[in-house]
Amino acid sequence: GAGLALGSAPSLRPALARAESSASPGADNPLLSEAYFPRFADVRPEHVVDAMEARLTAAATKLDHLEASIEATLAGGGAPDYDALAGALEAITESYEGPWTTVCHLKGVKDSPALREAHAAVQPKVVAFETRLSQSGAVYRGWKALKQDARTWAALTPARRRVAELEILGAELRGVGLSGTDKARFGEIQAELASLSTAFSNNLLDATKAFSRRLTRAEQVAGLPRTTLELMAASARQAGDESATAEAGPWVVTLDAPCLLPVLRHAQDASLRETVYRAYVTRASAESADPPERGAKESDNEPAINTILALRAERAKLLGFPSHAHVSLAEKMASLDGAKALLEDLRAKCFDRARAEHAELAAFAGRSPEDLRQWDVGFYAEKLKQERYAFDDEEVRPYLPLDAVFAGLWRTVERLFGVTAHEVSPAAVGAQTWDPEVRLFELRRGAEPIAYCFVDPFARSGEKRGGAWMSEVRGRSRFSAPKGQSVRLPAAHMVCNQSPPVKHADGSVTPSLMTIGEVRTLFHECGHALQHMLTRVDEGAVSGIRGVEWDAVEQPSQWMEYWMEQPATLQAMARHHATGEPIPSELVRKIRAAKNYRAASNMLRQLKFGLTDLALHEQPPPGSDAPGAPANVWETDVAVSLRTSVVPPLKEDRFLCGFSHIFAGGYAAGYFSYKWAELLSADGFAAFEEAGLDNEVELQKLGRRYAETVLGMGGSKPAAEVFKLFRGREPTADALLRHNDLLEKAVGSGVTAAAA
Repeated sequence: GAGLALGSAPSLRPALARAESSASPGADNPLLSEAYFPRFADVRPEHVVDAMEARLTAAATKLDHLEASIEATLAGGGAPDYDALAGALEAITESYEGPWTTVCHLKGVKDSPALREAHAAVQPKVVAFETRLSQSGAVYRGWKALKQDARTWAALTPARRRVAELEILGAELRGVGLSGTDKARFGEIQAELASLSTAFSNNLLDATKAFSRRLTRAEQVAGLPRTTLELMAASARQAGDESATAEAGPWVVTLDAPCLLPVLRHAQDASLRETVYRAYVTRASAESADPPERGAKESDNEPAINTILALRAERAKLLGFPSHAHVSLAEKMASLDGAKALLEDLRAKCFDRARAEHAELAAFAGRSPEDLRQWDVGFYAEKLKQERYAFDDEEVRPYLPLDAVFAGLWRTVERLFGVTAHEVSPAAVGAQTWDPEVRLFELRRGAEPIAYCFVDPFARSGEKRGGAWMSEVRGRSRFSAPKGQSVRLPAAHMVCNQSPPVKHADGSVTPSLMTIGEVRTLFHECGHALQHMLTRVDEGAVSGIRGVEWDAVEQPSQWMEYWMEQPATLQAMARHHATGEPIPSELVRKIRAAKNYRAASNMLRQLKFGLTDLALHEQPPPGSDAPGAPANVWETDVAVSLRTSVVPPLKEDRFLCGFSHIFAGGYAAGYFSYKWAELLSADGFAAFEEAGLDNEVELQKLGRRYAETVLGMGGSKPAAEVFKLFRGREPTADALLRHNDLLEKAVGSGVTAAAA
């Protein structure tokens, strides 16, 4: 790739592809491999049940031994040894989590009916064991005894104390204090919630896949960019129209983001925009006009949402909390009041500005604000942006082929942190990939490998879930170090859903040309991956992203987005895919000028998600007998929309049926974390602005300090302390407001993260 060293790595590389004896148990089951890299290509659905049952059985036996050992130590009046306790727990967790993480990853990127079935068969057993482990009274008492033994506690490093404190809090929030029927009920709830989360995801993936429209007339696709027409013709060829071309069609429209977004922004046919918009906001709901084969009722996520909310509320009551929101915030940087105060303060500053933006857009479209429909907003917003800034995304795409973007991304990482990234052949390091398009990078400090990163960039309709995410492959840890090594190196996945390369009917290929939004997403996910990969912490439980409060975990990802937008980054990175010409500086200026276009409207949309999430999880569950309970989730959705939407949602809008962040992800009563972390990332970037973005010496000095603190300390200290070590003070919202052109309305606002 452009600017990337492809080839074998230096001899300092650890022994990653540890050879397995052919006689070892389960040697033919790739999920039981002890190698550093999972054998992604070899895993089949039929391997899942056998491997997971073997690992869960072994983990249960190890837990029995550990509990007996702790009880014996406590009975003798002693406290467990930290290394013995933490090391044994990590060994237990790694033994089943390793293969299960691989299974869950493959389900997200290479889904199939057989894999779903295997996952569903094993998931209840995994949840049951995790519940048992997190509720182990012996383990909990062991950690408490360790903390209460003054001499032992004083001798522990701060990172090890943090491990103990998080283990104690985690056990308390996962029901260690429960007994009898309450404990049994807690276990049932955990199992049911895990199953519902998977069902929610399956319904959403199937609903997205179920919608398509075959278009045959040129006027139906008028206004669509060339790149989108090529993608739609490729979809048509996949669906059986072997001679489909971008010029002559036919074209197939889908709800995958690389098709959906350009249609809403560029299609001149308002009826096409309306069809696609209505299909998108009714996915996986009873309102859907294009449900999967099993029917709209059978793939409707509303019953799952109601049950999820009721079970989370019941679980909170069992733990002695008023609501799930209170449980969630117990492990966050913010308090519940602080999170609501930040969202409400930002909402108040945005709302009138967003209303003015909408009125301006309606005037531009020659309509009244009430007559500008939901599917018109993106279309006219794009037109107004083109008129105002003489800029549109499609003009930039030819300058952003994926390889050039990768080169620019890794150059930025090297400049700021002194770390280099080298693309390596998976086979050369004993790794496998799950798709031929997946790339593998080795990060090095000097000549020494420090981490690995798989990147899966492209949308794959029907088998890969939407969105973008980073997840762990392996965490840095001294306990899990291979023989002869002092520490196991971290490895990460970065998964995106951007436009794939287009293979034309004549056999030629246009590389993946990225929008500015897709480049921003790649930098965002890289920020997460860097916090995982550049960690300096050797305690596995708090290295990388582990142990970082959820409302601080988006800080490095959003901070990396700022670097993508810098003229120096864009000018060094953007090269025309056909001619190699650098991006014109005038186009960079336009990108910068358009950065805050409709900033208030965009922020208000995120605030709606955050406020809806907190409302759903703080109030009594919908339809329950409790005082203040709404009749249904849509009542709450509409109530929040009145305060956060300048265009009211359609009556049949069922966006919540696709809100997987909170119903099938880790963001329940935590979506506010994006805004909380944005406050931290904006203030963190402001340190670089204050030093001077053209002052290379100061930038490198600050970059190294950011790497040592925010990226390097992982969860080994509370996030508030880590931020203060980098910034020298507590965070404030001034930079967030300034970066969004909202500061003039914030005089005396006094919004600080510390106040919450």
